[in-house]
Formats: sequence, C-alpha cells, structure tokens
Amino acid sequence: MTYTEENIEQGRWLFAGECEFKVGATKISQIPDMPDINEIAFCGLSNVGKSSLINALTERKTLVRVSGNPGCTRQINFFLLRKDLMLVDLPGYGYAKVSKSSRADWGKLITSYLKGRPQLKRVCLLIDSRRGLKETDNKIMDLLDEVAVIYQIILTKVDKSKKNDVEKIISDIKINAHKHTALHPEIIQTSSRDNVGLDILRAQLSNFISKN
Repeated sequence: MTYTEENIEQGRWLFAGECEFKVGATKISQIPDMPDINEIAFCGLSNVGKSSLINALTERKTLVRVSGNPGCTRQINFFLLRKDLMLVDLPGYGYAKVSKSSRADWGKLITSYLKGRPQLKRVCLLIDSRRGLKETDNKIMDLLDEVAVIYQIILTKVDKSKKNDVEKIISDIKINAHKHTALHPEIIQTSSRDNVGLDILRAQLSNFISKN
C-alpha cells in the first residue's frame, strides 16, 4: 500500500497528541463503555515487544511498562489518544510465570473482549520476526477469524533479524493467508528501537480515528 506525505503527517499528528490511561481491566465489567470511540487492540505472545511498540508509536518511554519478564501485563489496558482513538493493550498469551488458572482467566477475558465489540476496528497481531508464527499465534488467528475481527500482522524486532529470515516469515504467512478470513493482507515490519515502520503503522491506524 502506498502512503502519501499527508497520510504520514496525519499519523504523526495523531500519535503525538495527548494519550490518557483510562483503566486496567481485570474483568469484563471494568471495560470502558465508550461506544463512540473506535478501538485498536495490540496482542501477541508474551515478550513480543508489545509495550515497546506502543511506547514507540506514541513517542513516550513510560506510557506502557516494559518488562523482560514474560506475562507482565495481566490486564487489558486502555489508553485514549487525543480523545479520538482508544489503544488497547491486551495481555500477552503463551508462556508466563503465572499459574495455569491465571492464564485461563486472561484467556477468557481476552475472548470476552474480542466478541461483540463493534468499536474494535483492528487488532494488531505482533509476531517476533526472530521466531515467526507459533502454534499459539495460529490459535489466536483462528479465534479472530471466528469472531470476525479484522487483524493485521505486525512483525517486531526486525533490527535483530536477518533479511532472508524476515522474508521467509512473510512468504509463509502469505501462502497460508487464504485460510484466514479476517486477516488483513498488508504485513508491516517494525523496530521500536530503530523506528522502522512506525510512520507507516501510525498512518494506517490514523484512518480509524472516531471522527472519521
């Protein structure tokens, strides 16, 4: 997809604005009731770089806590961007140093959030470019297909990966794309450290601001 300078500037403007933490929901009743505000959710395996990406997009170092310990995010965090778009940080799935019951509770919370959420316009599914798609990623993709929520694959940490390895991951995803009815075709490569792909991602997500 081609992005104009106007698209890029709109994305930069949006993500440079005020970003207010609204709530950290540990149960479905705590999720904000703001149906007029569109939402973009970020999800991925524990330690995929979700918090770092959100911080980099908003050019804030501490908006979302970054931890080297998998499973640090144990709630759904909601951040209101310029009062026009809600950024939703979902708990990381997969390995985490918590009990099986806690992981099960997170899974139920995430599933409940994803179902029947009309203001949820896009899920950014983060995939570590050093590791590619894992079985748990495929399960999340199947769930998103089932609940008919459009999702897009965002490759993280491309600065730490070989170009050929990244191209192989992209090729494998495209080969199997026909199996996933809710998968957006564009894959965006990012590096939070080197600011790779961030302007493109900002530009794309800015299309979902609520006043549009």
